[in-house]
Amino acid sequence: MFGKKKIALGMVQPPPLPGSYLYDGRGMEAILDYTLNEAGTLQKYGFDGYILQNFADGPVKQRCGPETVACMTALATRLKAAFPEMIQGILVNWDGVASLAVAEAAGSDFVRVEHVYTRAEMTLCGMIEGQCVEVLELKKKLGSKMPIYADIYEFHGTPAYPIPLPQNAFETVTGAHADGLLLSAPTPEKSIEYAQSVRGLVEVPLILGGGTTGDNVYELLQHYDGVCVGAWIKNGSLQNPVDPERANRYMAEVERARA
Repeated sequence: MFGKKKIALGMVQPPPLPGSYLYDGRGMEAILDYTLNEAGTLQKYGFDGYILQNFADGPVKQRCGPETVACMTALATRLKAAFPEMIQGILVNWDGVASLAVAEAAGSDFVRVEHVYTRAEMTLCGMIEGQCVEVLELKKKLGSKMPIYADIYEFHGTPAYPIPLPQNAFETVTGAHADGLLLSAPTPEKSIEYAQSVRGLVEVPLILGGGTTGDNVYELLQHYDGVCVGAWIKNGSLQNPVDPERANRYMAEVERARA
């Protein structure tokens, strides 16, 4: 996956962007400095890459505004130039079409579509509908080869019409042409169960989208091709900066799993 074995991705989540509800007036240079520091810390401790996400913007509807696309493109472009060897994923809350547009403009490595690529979910901000048709239309229009990694049943939302997870995963790959899947579960045991239920049905990489810690990532990587970590290396809150000590401990366990 991206030429690496058992990849480890961190989350780079800038302060609230201009135009968002929580924007506090700091300029883009200050926001850029924060994101550069986050990505630099991840690189220092051996992470293979990161997902850039506007998580701090506050409650958002599915379709983002042009100001968000512009800000995310500016950040992604500068980050890619500063850390060209790191894998860069793009996640614009919760707009998969905007994510693809940003990723193409910045020369990113993949797009994560979290809420939602297929089917529909009820969230805090209302109903979110699958965007696979619109994402693939834009991909075709741009002549894009950008890999699309789709979340299956992101557990912070409620499926409008749940079907068994293996069936959902199979249809997301075979019917909606996802290039990889992210699975997330409320417990490590469930995460392992999810991976085991999907393996053999689809021939795409599986990334564990959340729930890993320095205590369990070794075991979980026996079942996944990669992991994505946010809160644990930020001392339990995505609004905190990366903790170097936790990042170092986490990657020591990732390296043990690779070995």
